[in-house]
Amino acid sequence: MLTYSGSTAGPAGAVLLLHAFPVSGAMWEPQVTALEEAGFSVVAPDVYGFDGSPARIDWDMEDYCHALTRLLDSLGIDKVSIVGLSMGGYQAFAFYRLYPERTRSIVLCDTRANADTPEAYAQRMVFCRAVEANGPMEAAGRMVPNFFAAGTYESNPELVRKTREMIIRQPALAISDAMKAIAGRADATWLLPEIKCPVLIMNGIEDRVTTPETAASMHALIPGSRLEILPDAGHLSNLEQPELFNRLLLEHLKSL
Repeated sequence: MLTYSGSTAGPAGAVLLLHAFPVSGAMWEPQVTALEEAGFSVVAPDVYGFDGSPARIDWDMEDYCHALTRLLDSLGIDKVSIVGLSMGGYQAFAFYRLYPERTRSIVLCDTRANADTPEAYAQRMVFCRAVEANGPMEAAGRMVPNFFAAGTYESNPELVRKTREMIIRQPALAISDAMKAIAGRADATWLLPEIKCPVLIMNGIEDRVTTPETAASMHALIPGSRLEILPDAGHLSNLEQPELFNRLLLEHLKSL
């Protein structure tokens, strides 16, 4: 069974928080607290091999979504609002495609719908080989410099340090397997006009991994979606702007 944080005692509805790569569900700590205080049930799982979840080789997004439904079933949760950031957004698309009847709403954060180009796929395979050879510090060295807004590295070094530590405690093979799942994900662009549930899109204005323009292109294709660009935030916008992120998230959830 996947490891997770959160609680399932909230009467206001259930929220499934799907984390970015190569951090774990611990990245959602500011949101778990705010959501629980607002009366929501919260489940923040860790992907295969991360923070104690059982390892699995050659998994894909569909495999993980089936595991998520088994986890939700074990907790007695039927429908959820899915909040997915970066890799978590890829999983949110796969979950909705497989289980639309279990999806109450979707919050897409700093993510994209399109699949990798051949060039991007090749670069991800280079990343995997480097991490397998050199360990999780290789992943941290490659990812952390691109995670945050420029000013955050000086204004909030503790956040940068904690994020780096979250990465380096993950097994190298688990990081590599997750990257391979990302590289092999299906294109979800075709799905965007077909999404029937409420959708909120949030993106850091300084995100260099998935840009505000990428977020705007998804917004243009998802009927009735709402787009919010967060100031002074990069790729991990939930950690850089937790108060604003939480306010927008709770506004969305309470409007359902």
